[in-house]
Amino acid sequence: MGRRKRRHLPESLKREAVERVRTSGLPICRVAEELDVHETVLRRWMARCAEPGTGPARRSVTQAQGPSPADLAAESARLKRDPQRAQMERDILENAALIFGTASR
Repeated sequence: MGRRKRRHLPESLKREAVERVRTSGLPICRVAEELDVHETVLRRWMARCAEPGTGPARRSVTQAQGPSPADLAAESARLKRDPQRAQMERDILENAALIFGTASR
């Protein structure tokens, strides 16, 4: 396999890519795919653009809010109905099997 020719991209594009990762909330791999660069290259750009003394550049991790009480109540009701529905479907299938089993004899 031949090696890929090294591309030299302008600094402005690198800065814009880093800014896009920081502001858009998209994962680094997605932005890297959009720019057709390897994820590692984009991570290097981010490390290079980081402010000195702040450590590696990372996206802030936001915690997702938990479900609302109404969502929890709806989910609880659905889970209580599921076994009843499964039992009803099983009974219908058993009756059908009995009906069709005796009809074929």
